[in-house]
Amino acid sequence: MQTRPRPKKYIRYNRKARPVVEGKPNLELRPYQVLIRPLVTEKGTHESLHHNAYTFRVNPNATKLDIKNAVQELFNVRVLDVRTQIRHGKKRRYRTRMGEMSDWKRAVVKLHDEDKIEFF
Repeated sequence: MQTRPRPKKYIRYNRKARPVVEGKPNLELRPYQVLIRPLVTEKGTHESLHHNAYTFRVNPNATKLDIKNAVQELFNVRVLDVRTQIRHGKKRRYRTRMGEMSDWKRAVVKLHDEDKIEFF
């Protein structure tokens, strides 16, 4: 007597490590192409008030030097430090299928003590 094959159990696969998105060589980005928008959150507001650091959503191909030059040119301030993160997209359900939001890049820019950026 032949038996049915056992069903495969649902296996949750871990997110595979993705390569870090880096800028392509000789890619020229204008300052308004580097900075997409400021991120106004509770944590970002706290950092801007107490540590003089501002958070932006930036182009994934932008390098730290591109971000520094763009902030200095657009806001006329002095940038001391730039920290970047690659934020992985969340999983979302679209009707019966699972989808995934795209990855994006976040930059935290620390300014000189005498400089400020007013968003509002």
